[in-house]
Amino acid sequence: MQELPASSQNTNPFAKTDRTTVFRQPQNATYDRATIYRILDESFICHIGFVSSGKPVVVPTAYGRIDDNLYIHGAPASRMLRSLQSGIDVCVTVTLIDGLVLARSAFHHTFNYRSVMIFGKAEQVTNSQEKLQALYALSEHIVKERWHDVRKPNEKELAGTLVLSLPLQEVSAKVRTGPPVDDPEDMSLSIWAGEIPLTLVSGQPVSDPRASCEIEPPAYAKTYRRRSNE
Repeated sequence: MQELPASSQNTNPFAKTDRTTVFRQPQNATYDRATIYRILDESFICHIGFVSSGKPVVVPTAYGRIDDNLYIHGAPASRMLRSLQSGIDVCVTVTLIDGLVLARSAFHHTFNYRSVMIFGKAEQVTNSQEKLQALYALSEHIVKERWHDVRKPNEKELAGTLVLSLPLQEVSAKVRTGPPVDDPEDMSLSIWAGEIPLTLVSGQPVSDPRASCEIEPPAYAKTYRRRSNE
C-alpha cells in the first residue's frame, strides 16, 4: 500500500460559513488549511456530536485523515455509526491543550490551546479499496509504520468494520498562544503570572508478557514521539 500524502494539495483557506464563523474571541479564529491539518494530524481523539432518537449525543472516537476527508470506524452495531451513516448533521471537535495560563486574577485564567470544529454529514465508505486505505490512514495516524508490521484485516474483519467519511468543507479553528492578559490595574499586584507548558510525552514501550518469544520493540515504538506544533 502506498504511503499516505503528507497533506492535501489544496492550500486555499476554508471558506467561512454561517456555522463556522467564530464570534466569541474572533481574534483567535483561523481558517488556514495548513494550520487546521496540523491540529488534526497531531490529535488522537475527536468528539462527534449528533442527535439520536431526539437526544443529543457526544461520542469520543479515534480518526484518520486523507486530504480533505476525515475517516472514523467501528462496529456496524454501534449506535453512533448507525446514526451517522443515515446522513444526519454532525459537529466534530478536536482540541489540543498546550499550556495552563495563570493570570493575576482568577477571572483571566485560561489555556493555550488549538482546536478545530467541523460541520457536515458523514457517508459510509463502501468501496473496499477506499475502506482499506481509510483503515491504513487511521493506523498511520496513531503509530506511523505500524501497519506494515501487523497482520492486515481479513475479509471477515473488513465486513465487520463500518467506515465513515466526513468531508472537510465547513471547518474552522481557534488558537490561543502567549502570556495571560490581565486588567491594567492588576499588573502591579505582587502575584506570579505566566504559563505552565503542557506536552504529551511517551514512555518506554512495555512488551506483552504473554508473548511466546522475546521480540525487541521496533524502532517506531522505542522512539515514538507525537507530531508537535513545530
